[in-house]
Amino acid sequence: MGTILLIHGPNLNLLGKRDSAHYGTTALADIEKLVSSEAKRLGLDVKTFQSNHEGALIDWLQQESPNASGIIINPGALTHYSYALHDALVDTSLPCVEVHLSDVNAREEWRRVSVTAPACIGLVSGKKEQGYIEALAILKEQPKK
Repeated sequence: MGTILLIHGPNLNLLGKRDSAHYGTTALADIEKLVSSEAKRLGLDVKTFQSNHEGALIDWLQQESPNASGIIINPGALTHYSYALHDALVDTSLPCVEVHLSDVNAREEWRRVSVTAPACIGLVSGKKEQGYIEALAILKEQPKK
């Protein structure tokens, strides 16, 4: 397949310090190492990016997507209102999987609606860091272009 873009939205830089009941105790750097290790096993490369700023995420997607073959994204709170991020994902024409550490269906009602998920081929929720490994498997199954 090639290079997978691993993107994390607002507040995910604080993983390991945030509400562990919902987000677990694993730090973002450890999730990135886990994903990179599994990707390598699958013959894939990973480029990671985190920002608390919507525009920075979009800029990075636009810059990096021409040389990528898939996207794993945890948009954080942008999940629920960022049509701009949705459009940027669509514009890449790449297969994308949305991941959430917590089970969004067991949380507040407003967290159950994702405006970014329709731009994706899959959504994994509530599996903590293992959700990212599942997302890699989904992308690996995609036909090569």
